[in-house]
Amino acid sequence: MKLKNIMTKDVAVVSPETSIEEAAKIMQDLNIGSVPVVENSKVKGIVTDRDIVIRCIAEKKNPTIQVSKIMTTGLVYGLPHMNVLEAADLMAQHQVRRLPVVDKGKLVGIISIGDLALEAQFFDETGEALTEISDPTPPIH
Repeated sequence: MKLKNIMTKDVAVVSPETSIEEAAKIMQDLNIGSVPVVENSKVKGIVTDRDIVIRCIAEKKNPTIQVSKIMTTGLVYGLPHMNVLEAADLMAQHQVRRLPVVDKGKLVGIISIGDLALEAQFFDETGEALTEISDPTPPIH
């Protein structure tokens, strides 16, 4: 199965100038854990609920600052025609739970570990990769 068949296509996005507070409200309203940060149709990063907790709340930053100040950058991407197993392996290798899907540099969807887990027919193939994604990463000091 290809990513284009299971990815979420209608992805909520924010700009780098969006406030952390506004991004958190979008996540709350849509019951999602991350929002890609997009500028001129290009993915610049992603802001996750974890980013907000670790890089904003824990560091006592003002929630009205821009998401660009706390977003995760250096993302890995999937491609629409990528196989689900390839995506699971990529996510495991980079220890990410969400994979933006881009086509010609433009965001066209997003895949989460949950999306992969729901694909029961691929669970045997992706089970090991999903387990690796879920392995805790030691804290950075």
